[in-house]
Amino acid sequence: MSEGKRRAAGPAVKKAPKPPRTRKQKVWRVARWFLALGLVGALLAGAAFLVLYQTIDIPDPNEDFETQTTFVYFDDGKTELGRFATQNRVSIDLDQMPQSLKDAVVAAENETFWTDSGIDPKGIVRAAFNNAQGGNRQGASTITQQYVKILYLSQERSYQRKIKEAILSLKVQRQQSKSRILEGYLNTIYFGRGAYGVEAASRAFFDRPAKNLDLRQSAVLASVLNNPTRFDPANGKDAREALLGRFQYTLNQMADLEMITAEQAEKAKKRLPKFPKIEAGSTYGDQKGHMLTMVRKELTELGFDQEEIEGGGLRVTTTFTPKAMAAAKQAVVEERPEGFKDKELHVGVASVEPGTGAVRGFYGGQDYLQSQINWAVSGGQAGSTLKAFALAAAIKEGFSLKDTFDGNSPFELPGGIEVTNQGDASYGSAINMITATQKSANSAFVDMTMAMEDGPEKVVKMMDAMGVPSGDADEDGPGFPSVSPGLEPVATVALGSATVSPINMASGYATIANEGVYAEPFIIEKVVDRGGETRYSHADEAPEPRRVLDADIAADVSYALQQNVTGGSGSAALELGRPSAGKTGTATNGRDEVSSAWYAGFTPQMATAVMYVRGKGNEQLLGWLPEYFGGSYPARTWTNAMQTLMDGLPVEEFPEPAYVDGDAPTDGHAPYVPPPSPTRKPPPSQQPSNEIESETPTPTQEPTPTQEPTPTQEPSPSCDILGCGPTETPPPSSPPPSPDPTASATPGAGPSRAAGPSRSAAGRGRD
Repeated sequence: MSEGKRRAAGPAVKKAPKPPRTRKQKVWRVARWFLALGLVGALLAGAAFLVLYQTIDIPDPNEDFETQTTFVYFDDGKTELGRFATQNRVSIDLDQMPQSLKDAVVAAENETFWTDSGIDPKGIVRAAFNNAQGGNRQGASTITQQYVKILYLSQERSYQRKIKEAILSLKVQRQQSKSRILEGYLNTIYFGRGAYGVEAASRAFFDRPAKNLDLRQSAVLASVLNNPTRFDPANGKDAREALLGRFQYTLNQMADLEMITAEQAEKAKKRLPKFPKIEAGSTYGDQKGHMLTMVRKELTELGFDQEEIEGGGLRVTTTFTPKAMAAAKQAVVEERPEGFKDKELHVGVASVEPGTGAVRGFYGGQDYLQSQINWAVSGGQAGSTLKAFALAAAIKEGFSLKDTFDGNSPFELPGGIEVTNQGDASYGSAINMITATQKSANSAFVDMTMAMEDGPEKVVKMMDAMGVPSGDADEDGPGFPSVSPGLEPVATVALGSATVSPINMASGYATIANEGVYAEPFIIEKVVDRGGETRYSHADEAPEPRRVLDADIAADVSYALQQNVTGGSGSAALELGRPSAGKTGTATNGRDEVSSAWYAGFTPQMATAVMYVRGKGNEQLLGWLPEYFGGSYPARTWTNAMQTLMDGLPVEEFPEPAYVDGDAPTDGHAPYVPPPSPTRKPPPSQQPSNEIESETPTPTQEPTPTQEPTPTQEPSPSCDILGCGPTETPPPSSPPPSPDPTASATPGAGPSRAAGPSRSAAGRGRD
């Protein structure tokens, strides 16, 4: 029998059924499940947020928003010439921003900025509900979030980016003070008109520094940054009306937050501030592009990389002066023939200061936006302007201004090659170098060059020392550019077939003006970085000027060039009204076409060179320009520019000639005899004129035409900023008609060329 518990006898007892749940109980049960799920979800979300917070690091800033504009100034270090920028931005400290601006931005963009944690949960929820309901898409970004998005993230619209933005905002909030965040935001945010940050915006909208903004102006900038396109008053009536509404909202907010009084708000709301007319001139328009291109290249050569040039916030002081730049342009515009514009007629002008080498001004030709060829740098065939350097070399080798050389035409070189003067004019078998310079007698200069031992080499060496670099000079050497295509040691080197830039020509003539002391030409005086440290100073780092020519020799060369002004083809320079020295020069190309016209000259205070060329730099001027001689448009352009440059400066005299006389070779030149009268005279309408000289062939043992620049080296729109050299090819058998020389008209030199043994094969240079 079982020992287990027995149930009492009788019928089985049934359990009472549970009463049904009330509606309230059912709701509560569901609610508990949701609460549990919510709690779990919150815990999971919190854990996920904690993981993300720990794993997401603050990235490196977007580089573009860390950049600052590099400013380029004229020689005073204050007048802006132009700028280089990835983004137009100048960062300033928060204490340099007016309180009205800081308050206006906080009131308009994030009224809880000073007290929130970097994010706005209420705003996020509000924006989420609005966006979910299909309303206008709203953001809920605080100033901190906007700063984080700009500086560290992209503009992508996604929830992932928003989550990352919120986490980074919390981190930034913990690491930086509110003041630091506001300062960074106001130096980073885009205001429109190409301006990033309040300093650039203040200048773009009101043409004043941010520290000088008043209440109305501050409210405008705080309003504009919300939507730079919609609220820019320059975009028309609708934009102005939209700005007014946002402007009034900003002022109301400032009053509600007690940043200003209600009275101040009501008074300010009555009208928008005045917006000054700010020229929207192109950064690279007209000559500025040529200037900035030169500055950029020079900065690169000084060791600054492109990243620092574009966004390093450098302050670059150049040698250019507004006066010299304006003088060059004014002279070209006023003196070039009417109806001839920069597209076809290219004029290069350059002014270099003797003693310092500072390039004070230039005119590069066509607007940079239309053509990037800077003719003050690319240059053209130099013609007789190179004879000044040959004269310096000869005197250094022992010759004197009184020594005489063969001035007759033709002059025969070894091998039967003939050199002719313009119009085959003969000046006598023994003319001194003053007369030869005044007449620009090709034959005498070739005779003089060949009378020196290794004469062509010494002439080229002298040019290089004085500032006209040779054809094989170091590409990293001084000069703009650092080489002169075609400048080679040939018998006719002084006649000017080589391509020389106006800047280098002015530099070489500045050496004569500076009594034989050469100073390398330069365009950058000083570079200071955004921290105020001087990174480069020309005064401290550039080579010292060096003597390359005895002062007495320089005085003699200067004297001969003065005679070209007082009694030769440079007589237009007499209008300057003070002592000056100079030389005309005109050249022909290989097709026997007049390819360039020059005038280079100086006073003791300034050296300037002017060049006229056409088309690609090597095309016919004869029959196209009303006058093509160097003594016409180039000399008048030089005089016009120098009148402006010399205005207000004292009149200075040149040193007296020393008539240096050394131990010259006894062979190769004849004793002095009075020169005969010119064989032909130009018509009265052509006097005084720059004579057309022969483009003379060289001896067979010297470089041939294949060694000179080829057609592909001619300056053309496809050439770079340094230009290319013109070509020399055999010309037609007959030269173009031109006036004969007279006592008052100085022939100039043309280029030299080894063309062939016959006189008829010789090309014609012009002056």
